[in-house]
Amino acid sequence: MADWPGALLVAGPTASGKSALALEIAQHLGGTVINTDSMQVYRELRVLTARPTAAEETLVPHRLYGIRPAADAGSVAWWRDQALAAMADARAAGRVPILTGGSGMYFAALTNGIADVPDPGPDARAEARALLAERGPASLHAELAAADPATASRLKPEDSQRVARAWEVWRGTGLGLAAWQERRTQPAPWRFSGILLDPPRDSLRVAIATRFDSMMRQGALDEVRDLVALRLDPSLPAMRAHGVPELSAYLRGALSLQEAGRRTELVTGQYTKRQATWFRHHVLAPQTRTFLIAARFARFEQFSESERANLFTFIENLG
Repeated sequence: MADWPGALLVAGPTASGKSALALEIAQHLGGTVINTDSMQVYRELRVLTARPTAAEETLVPHRLYGIRPAADAGSVAWWRDQALAAMADARAAGRVPILTGGSGMYFAALTNGIADVPDPGPDARAEARALLAERGPASLHAELAAADPATASRLKPEDSQRVARAWEVWRGTGLGLAAWQERRTQPAPWRFSGILLDPPRDSLRVAIATRFDSMMRQGALDEVRDLVALRLDPSLPAMRAHGVPELSAYLRGALSLQEAGRRTELVTGQYTKRQATWFRHHVLAPQTRTFLIAARFARFEQFSESERANLFTFIENLG
């Protein structure tokens, strides 16, 4: 089905089975799977971010997985440029671009456009990180509110990463992030169709626990040990990936392994709740035809044959 038009978006919370679904669709349509997850871009985080396995990557082309070092913070704008290039390459090869992940802002940037924020520069970035470490996110948010109230009003004081980002943009460009966001680029010139996995909360919690146990068996602890050995800035996105702070604390002797696992599952569960809420309240794009799968199972792999058949009939009809 290389003549299937446009691009397909496969979205949903962590542990809902997006990667498995995207792979199966790619095999069915003749597609290229393109990463739409802010953490799966990092080279050092294959296990903890549940990136596709090497065996899965041989089945169909996969793009934008593990392409950036943890020491180099990614951005939505950078990802969007990379995704558009990967989509164009897929189409040129006669394949369907299938974008999958749980980063709602990445989907929105692709389908609705993005603010073209200039690089604030290393000095502003260093200042934001130093202030965050010295004073904490709530204090930095209060200072941001005095300097750039429009942006501060959109941020939670405890959201350290976004507060620091807003501070560095204001300091480095002389204009607040909210003001820059009003100067949006145009949506990508593609026809998008979307599939949203939305499993029940109780089964998703079970899947998260099972997922963490599997990660530990696959070497998650060694992965974090190697990452910690790089002595990177703890404010970098890769150092904040679910499981990294918790397992790092275990390696320092600050937590038991059981407690590190419990906290990882807790923060992952809290994140999936925010993801699900975001996806339910944001149409992926005005032109997107979204199919909400209210699955009885947390994992796509557990769909029945009839559920699979109905899903693929829906996808084929999108074309």
